[in-house]
Amino acid sequence: MTDVVDIEGMFRIIESIPSKNAEPIKVWLAKLGSERVDEVFDPSLTMQRAIDTYRAKGYDEGWISKRIKGIQDRKQLTDVWKDGGIESNMEYAILTNEIYKEWSGMTAKEYKQYKGLRKESLRDNMSDVEVALADLGEIATREIARKKNPKGLNENIEVARRGGKVAGNARKDLEHEIGESVVTDNNVLNYRYVDDVKEIGNK
Repeated sequence: MTDVVDIEGMFRIIESIPSKNAEPIKVWLAKLGSERVDEVFDPSLTMQRAIDTYRAKGYDEGWISKRIKGIQDRKQLTDVWKDGGIESNMEYAILTNEIYKEWSGMTAKEYKQYKGLRKESLRDNMSDVEVALADLGEIATREIARKKNPKGLNENIEVARRGGKVAGNARKDLEHEIGESVVTDNNVLNYRYVDDVKEIGNK
């Protein structure tokens, strides 16, 4: 049998190691803790940190702008869902999947697998068009929910499907104009895992 820990547990183990070799990581953890405290007093630092992280990873400014806007729109949607009696993370995931299925033909999990992702954020690996469609589906769902005032999971599922269909129709119109699919298996930075590359090389 092999003992395993999650990331939090790993850091706690590192903190307890009485060795100078662990000092760089301990210093880094202390710096992260200080930054999070600063962000409690000035939340704008959180947003700037996200922008700086995206820039460091190579995302362009236009993509970053759309992504940040999408985060804000997502928060507005979850607020509407809360008003409709949606509380658990499982219910949020179910509703999100209904939106995704209507415009992309896949659940979020299937979409991640399609793009070759593991732990990474799905939206962080979408093109600007895919981000815009995901955002449109959620905005449409939010506005329909505000008008229809659905209560409970079943009613919200129906609204989520209608909102996703709005984005699905936009996708179909765009693909008709350009003659190709806008949903691709590419991730934004075009990387692959080492074992995936080996597997491709062996075929």
